[in-house]
Amino acid sequence: MKAVRVHAYHSDPTIDDIPEPTLQGPLDVIVKIGGAGVCRTDLHIINGDWAEAQNPELPYVIGHENAGWIEAVGEGVTNVAVGDTVILHPQPSCGLCLACRRGRDMQCEAAFFPGLSNNDGGMAEYLRTTARACIKLDPSTNPADVAALADAGITAYHAVRKAVPDLFPGTTAVVQGVGGLGHIAVQALAAITGTRIVVVDRNPDALALAKQIGADETVLADGTHIDAVKDLTNGRGGDVVFDFVAEQGAELDAWQMTAPAGSQYVLGYGGEFKAPTLDFVGGEKNVIGNIVGTYADLTELMVLAQAGKVTLHTKQYPLDAALDALHDLDAGRVRGRAILVP
Repeated sequence: MKAVRVHAYHSDPTIDDIPEPTLQGPLDVIVKIGGAGVCRTDLHIINGDWAEAQNPELPYVIGHENAGWIEAVGEGVTNVAVGDTVILHPQPSCGLCLACRRGRDMQCEAAFFPGLSNNDGGMAEYLRTTARACIKLDPSTNPADVAALADAGITAYHAVRKAVPDLFPGTTAVVQGVGGLGHIAVQALAAITGTRIVVVDRNPDALALAKQIGADETVLADGTHIDAVKDLTNGRGGDVVFDFVAEQGAELDAWQMTAPAGSQYVLGYGGEFKAPTLDFVGGEKNVIGNIVGTYADLTELMVLAQAGKVTLHTKQYPLDAALDALHDLDAGRVRGRAILVP
């Protein structure tokens, strides 16, 4: 099969012909990929940023936002069958450790992460994962239309879901960065909260999209955006600020846009957060980190998606054009999410 593999960090991946994956355990499934999202994390992977944390053996196949059709199942699989349309939670979990028992999939003690850890991902024609990762979809669903919800979607939804108690009517949520994750957060906020939504981005086209999908106010990040957000909130700032940028100083902008007793949710990464401790004490402000959501988050998000309340804005590329997709993402030429279609 064809697959996009990283051979060396700081170098473009290559599209290789490699053997198709095979079943290795009773709960394994093989998925024929119908769509694989191209994520900014893939750029970080290529740059070697995840090498120490995940320690994969090179070369390996990247791609952690995947949907498709069940091609084969292990002898112990009962929740899906060959031919089913599925979206895949990006980090399969064991179901037995204490974190799993508490519903915290991302802290599973025995988890693996196809496309990041030492396990091939889904920028390929086929992927091996486990039955625990599979969420069955309506057969009419086009996997390419929903694949990026498997990571970008649940990461954004997970943060919004955690913030729901603080986003009652009369509050303001600020979304900084309305790219692949941020445009999903805007829709999730509109669907499940009563908050006013203010979006900040440096790209006018991104702001126009945000307005179309549920933002109440938009602010151009032109150096005056902190004051602009303060002006829209009677000088307070956002009760919750979702920072999907978190690099090149944006993480500190988000902090300044967070209201007293408010919370800054950090979803982007690459920068460094630094603030006086008096700001925490005097302002009683919170900084909350976020990683990919839970299996339950993904099931809830798919309910919203299949009801038409959350839709992905995508640009599709054939698998052979994976490098074009990665370069376009890196250059900021992708509105929403790039999707590879084998």
